[in-house]
Amino acid sequence: MFYDVFLKLCKEKNISPTRAALEIGLSKSTPTTWKKRNLTPRGEILNKIADYFGVSVDYLLGNKEKSPATSEGLTFDNFTYALLDESKELTDENKDKLLEMAKFFKMQQDKEKQRKE
Repeated sequence: MFYDVFLKLCKEKNISPTRAALEIGLSKSTPTTWKKRNLTPRGEILNKIADYFGVSVDYLLGNKEKSPATSEGLTFDNFTYALLDESKELTDENKDKLLEMAKFFKMQQDKEKQRKE
């Protein structure tokens, strides 16, 4: 179960399980061991993997649907998470345009809020 989730996350990130393990700070053979022995890492290793992929430990363990990990009160709403996923394949130029649009809407919202106060 765990290895399947790990493999899925690697595919979504377009990296090999070996590369992910090395970037997390594990040995390159670790994913193979998880697969062959049907093992699930524990404690700190799970936390490192969850942080690396931006998911919860519960998701890694197959207990919850995919959702971003939270850190010090930071959470993503469904819109933000969907936007993050949809924007992965945009060109840098289009990402810049999208960011400018978001800044514009935020500025308009702030102006509207000030007028109401």
